This record gives sequence, C-alpha cells and structure tokens, in this order.
Amino acid sequence: MTQQDIVAFGSRAIWMTIQLSAPILVVSLVVGLLVSVFQAVTQLQEASLTFIPKVLAVVVVVVLTGPWMMNTFVDYTRDTFQTIQQVGSSTRSTR
Repeated sequence: MTQQDIVAFGSRAIWMTIQLSAPILVVSLVVGLLVSVFQAVTQLQEASLTFIPKVLAVVVVVVLTGPWMMNTFVDYTRDTFQTIQQVGSSTRSTR
C-alpha cells in the first residue's frame, strides 16, 4: 500500500464522516438559529425552548435519513474490508 493509497483512504474516511453527519448538523444549526431568533423577538429565555426543538428535529432527520446513512456506511465498510483483503493478499504474494 503506497502513501497515496493511505492518504486516499484517510480522505475517504473524513468525507464519509462529513456526509453522514451533515444532515443532522445542518438541521440542528437551522433549528437552533430559528429558536434563537424567536427567543430574541419574544424575550423568552427558557432553556428547554432551545433543547426540545433541536432534539425533535434531529430525531426526524435520523428517521428520514437513517436508511440512507446505514446503506452508505455499510457500503463504505464493505469497500474498506475488501481493500484490506486486497492489501493483505498482495503483501503475501510479494514475500
């Protein structure tokens, strides 16, 4: 396995992390911003008002995107194991 392969493997892992976390983080950010604007306009400073909408939004996003996330992660894991197997078999044949 060359240095370029290792860098590609690491960058793919980082990209996978970004892909899988982005929907949850973006929705949480948007809901948090909307709740903050609502609190500033109404001058309500209730702690549960920021927490509950974010949790509900994250649950909805996980329910909606969960199958896609699982399929994406399973494909990535399968490709990773195949790469490990190929590297292992190529290492054995060069000895």
